Amino acid sequence: MSGTRRRLPRRTRLSGQSFNRVLPNLMTLLGLCIGLSSIRLGLDGRFGDAVIAIAASGVIDGLDGRLARLLKATSRFGAEFDSLADFLCFGIAPALVIYMWALEPWGAIGFLPPLMFASAMALRLARFNAALDSAPKAAFAYNFFTGVPAPAGAALALFPLLVGLEADKLRWVYLREAVGYPLFAGAVLVGAALLCVSTLPVWSFKNFKIPATSMLPLLLGVVVFAAILFADPYAAGALLDLAYIVMLPFSRRSFKRLAAEAERRRHPVLEPEEAAAP
Repeated sequence: MSGTRRRLPRRTRLSGQSFNRVLPNLMTLLGLCIGLSSIRLGLDGRFGDAVIAIAASGVIDGLDGRLARLLKATSRFGAEFDSLADFLCFGIAPALVIYMWALEPWGAIGFLPPLMFASAMALRLARFNAALDSAPKAAFAYNFFTGVPAPAGAALALFPLLVGLEADKLRWVYLREAVGYPLFAGAVLVGAALLCVSTLPVWSFKNFKIPATSMLPLLLGVVVFAAILFADPYAAGALLDLAYIVMLPFSRRSFKRLAAEAERRRHPVLEPEEAAAP
């Protein structure tokens, strides 16, 4: 027997990821579970709780990406997972909740608006993912979405339900019947779908700079809205939807103005004296 000992091959260690890198994906998974739970709540007839569940998933959706950037844990997997969660929480869930609340009496015809909304949301998210690999845009264009983003589209789709829940609380029967009429609820769902797949430039508010003179009024407005939100969340949600719709034309005008300024900087117009000089 030889005196030299034969070395055994080293076992390969399992390489894992730190908790910091997994945490954003766990938040996305939490938002996905909460958003999909709204469907179960809708099946039970608890439409108010269903709205709150979708809103909670929207809050989590706004935090997981920022957390990933803060922890330097961004990844292609995280981006794709986030888009899939957005489709389920803001495309499938609101469409089914509205269908169960107002459109189910119309049967197959009533299912067409939810089908259109979910399809539009899938197209909107696919376009967003494809734009990540596209050519660089002008600096100002990164402050705008192309079309209404997924969480805002879901909020707009839920507008009739928000108004209906508020009308139920106030016992305004006529308003409840009006917003719960399948034609109105379906039209709002189709309108939200069209806004999502449109090319309308919409402020993203990610890099929005607030003038110092507007800071105090903005803070006061936030305090007032927070008070309304806690006192009457359904009314606050409906008012927020209306404010968002009113904001869209101003967003488009701002984009056109910035695009015109960028074009002038690229191709400056010469003064008559400069143009006539040899």
